[in-house]
Amino acid sequence: MTVLILGGTSEAAALDQHLAEQAPDIRAIISLAGHTVDPRPSNLPVRVGGFGGIDGLRQYLRDENIIAVIDATHPFAAIMPFNAEHACKAEGVPLLAIRRESWRPQAGDKWKSVPDIEAAVVALGRVPRRVFLTIGRLDLPDFADAPQHHYLVRAIEPIGDRLPVPHVTVIQQRGPFHAEDEEKLMRREGIDVLVSKNSGGDATVGKLIAARRLGLPVIMVERPPKPDVETVAHVDQVLPWLVTQGLFVTERGV
Repeated sequence: MTVLILGGTSEAAALDQHLAEQAPDIRAIISLAGHTVDPRPSNLPVRVGGFGGIDGLRQYLRDENIIAVIDATHPFAAIMPFNAEHACKAEGVPLLAIRRESWRPQAGDKWKSVPDIEAAVVALGRVPRRVFLTIGRLDLPDFADAPQHHYLVRAIEPIGDRLPVPHVTVIQQRGPFHAEDEEKLMRREGIDVLVSKNSGGDATVGKLIAARRLGLPVIMVERPPKPDVETVAHVDQVLPWLVTQGLFVTERGV
């Protein structure tokens, strides 16, 4: 009997470590979408790639005798959370989502919230600006519609030809990023505006602190809708949930 973790976030990595330390008897597997070629090392078995929609995920739950699913996908995962909801409901498999809190603007912030990447491109305007893009590499092609800007792109992996514009600089890094370093970077690159997804969490919040200190505007892309499923905010709440579901018994028998 196996617990399936839909991963791709720091929470999934933390849950991996938490289960290895606190519940080594639990058999778990992490599933990654495959967008990152060089994912973080894992203590647990890893599968990579899609399931083939809802029907494919249902079949996987049956074939692997999955007793629970933990949705630790990225806050901007728009399809898998709904597929997991439908598949788990159809197969009678308990589902728990780990969802970190969104960032909220603080005093001194100059945020412009937009619903999606396309709106972020429009919000940059027509006048050339020096733009710091911290949205990952998958959504970069949309910014080719605004080639007048100078783009500083930060991504975990090479972006290839995803942003075919005259002026683009790429920084290949993986967080966490500290506010002091972010401020130095923005000063050095003469950044006029920051574009960010509202991913939440501590690992990349430093860019927002730096933008606040520098008085820079932030175009904030808000999260897509999520299904209404049982949710926790922290990985240490997963084991108690498994206990309440009758899927795991602690050494004390509770």
